[in-house]
Amino acid sequence: MTGCSTPKFSSLPEATYELRSASKYKIGPGDSVQIFVWRYPEVSTTVPVRPDGYITAPLLEDIPASGKTPTELARDLEQALSVYLRDPLVTVIVQGFQGIYPEQIRVLGEAARAQSLRYIDGMTLLDLMIAVGGTTQFAAGNRAVLMRFEKGERKRYTVRLDDLIKRADMAANVDMRPGDILIIPESWF
Repeated sequence: MTGCSTPKFSSLPEATYELRSASKYKIGPGDSVQIFVWRYPEVSTTVPVRPDGYITAPLLEDIPASGKTPTELARDLEQALSVYLRDPLVTVIVQGFQGIYPEQIRVLGEAARAQSLRYIDGMTLLDLMIAVGGTTQFAAGNRAVLMRFEKGERKRYTVRLDDLIKRADMAANVDMRPGDILIIPESWF
């Protein structure tokens, strides 16, 4: 019966528990940014990043923020404000971290709370399962698949959630990457 066979994909190496992200945090829709302009408190403010990725603040309209680091946004704001202010010095502080969508991790299927989560440097599969509340009673955890995009190519890996969660087999724990998608299927019986 080929319809009942379990798909077999490559396995990932065991989690290293090391920080590995060399990239800096990128601002995303839903973040809140505090804009501090030195010597100009009337222009300093806190604003949300709109769903379209732009911000609007005093003297600033429709400035793209999504996908930029806080430092990159600060330099853009300095340039925009230099039309109105003499030598503006801007600092951007991010609050309410959401991040950009391509770097969020998604959990689908038989998770207690299927959702999209912000990637945190050093995150493992165990951390992810704790965040979503584990699996449902109907989950086929050892048939879960992790989809990952590497060098523009989609790859699928088998992960062993039941072994990790129910048997505390830490060899089943793997490192997560920004943009990973975890699919937890339903058991057949």
